[in-house]
Amino acid sequence: MKKKTYIIAEIGINHNGDLNITKQLIDIAKVAGCDSVKFQKRNPDVCVPESQKSVMRDTPWGRMTYLDYKHKIEFGKEEYDEIDRYCKERGIRWSASPWDLDSLKFLQGYDIPYIKIPSALLTDDDLLQHCRYSGKRIILSTGMSTISEIDKAVETIHNCDYALLHCNSTYPAPNEDLNLNCIKMLKDRYNCEVGYSGHEFGLSTTIASVCLGATIIERHITLDRTTWGTDQMCSVEPQGLIKLVRGIRELEDALGDGVKQITEKEKIIREKLRK
Repeated sequence: MKKKTYIIAEIGINHNGDLNITKQLIDIAKVAGCDSVKFQKRNPDVCVPESQKSVMRDTPWGRMTYLDYKHKIEFGKEEYDEIDRYCKERGIRWSASPWDLDSLKFLQGYDIPYIKIPSALLTDDDLLQHCRYSGKRIILSTGMSTISEIDKAVETIHNCDYALLHCNSTYPAPNEDLNLNCIKMLKDRYNCEVGYSGHEFGLSTTIASVCLGATIIERHITLDRTTWGTDQMCSVEPQGLIKLVRGIRELEDALGDGVKQITEKEKIIREKLRK
């Protein structure tokens, strides 16, 4: 029997620093049937390059420096305590991508099922090594990476429980650039569980990735693609998420075990029609 696909609803920073929006997105992921929701955790003082910190930016909260904006939408312990409580109440797991060592240490204070490393940090050897010793499962996206870079990352984390996600790091990603056949290549090359992190507009290509062997699916979710924010346009809205999960589950039922045999319902028809 094919392994049930693990579906991650990536909230990321699409909450725009609003816990009410966060809870609505958690509710949607639960109703749709996702296995977990995922956030992004940063220490802006560390993650924002010095050259960008004082750059002014127009935001829904007024004109402010890029550093102030990043702090504005960043959740701290009070918010994550509430996220942790709410997810337990709703019966869905949560995790986050740490973008720095401070954030990794922060996340280790919670009972999260995995640590997700984004494609942007695949070459951050220091972060990977600390994740390796965290005792948590590592899910590593491979967007915008060469085979040699993936080789090195896998070498760094190979002694722990890990999975790779095929990914194209364009937001949104054109269908002609998705290269879904890389899923099988990654499975063959690294002999590990492989999934797909999609940034395309549509749903069919993500569902199709399951046919090619993906057993983990990650898609960004949003209440409305027109909402302010960098990841909103490549995200899936509520009805789309419901359709996506339903499509994956229907496909899982339809794939079967690959053994050609007459089904019980076919036997009845066979008796009527076969000469």
